[in-house]
Amino acid sequence: MPCDKVMRFPWDAFPPVLIHVDERTAKGHGSYRAAKQGDVNEAYRLAADLTNPACLETLDAMYGKVCPTLVSAHAIERDGLNAIPETLADYLAARLGWPVNTNILQTNVVGHTGADGFTRLARQARFGGDVEAGRIYFLVDDFVGQGGTLANLRGYLMSKGGVVLGATVLTGKSYSANLAIEEAIIDELRKNHGHELEHWWKERFGFGYECLTHSEGTYLRNTETAERIRDRIAAASEG
Repeated sequence: MPCDKVMRFPWDAFPPVLIHVDERTAKGHGSYRAAKQGDVNEAYRLAADLTNPACLETLDAMYGKVCPTLVSAHAIERDGLNAIPETLADYLAARLGWPVNTNILQTNVVGHTGADGFTRLARQARFGGDVEAGRIYFLVDDFVGQGGTLANLRGYLMSKGGVVLGATVLTGKSYSANLAIEEAIIDELRKNHGHELEHWWKERFGFGYECLTHSEGTYLRNTETAERIRDRIAAASEG
């Protein structure tokens, strides 16, 4: 069985992810593809053009006095090093006057871009790098879909003693902005698929339903059977 276990924590009162622009606008920008493939200059142009002034105002109003350290989920994609998360973090740092951490990296290639839900669930992003215990962090990524990458980055930082206030992304699914899973979804998961799947999930991934994102939990709840979930996870892990 693959080493899929990661560290996650319950969501408590984690705030909604701030999304700067809709997915169509981001992917339609002339710099998007090159930035996704590692062109830092194009990534800067993308960030400069699409960073939402209203989001900047919200970030400053809510967290400006705290001045959290921005940390991005930059990782190697199949087409190269995705330059958007780190460049967006640098751009936000310059605009907000916040520090930025560039030492924390995703340590595995998960191939989430364009992947289906089970592939995203099966291939858990893992992180490494120095975390300062007690330091306050704020997460940055290029996209939020199911939210698993942000959940795992948050978990890594918290496991090392960091404090995570929130997250912002360039683009993503509006319904994925709320990362914290609702108790009603957890109850439905247990009702639809039984406690055996929950035990299997903890053994496989290292965390329980309370640490799933809302989108992940909804995706699993809407899957027909527990057996199908296990089969699809296994197939996606081997792909």
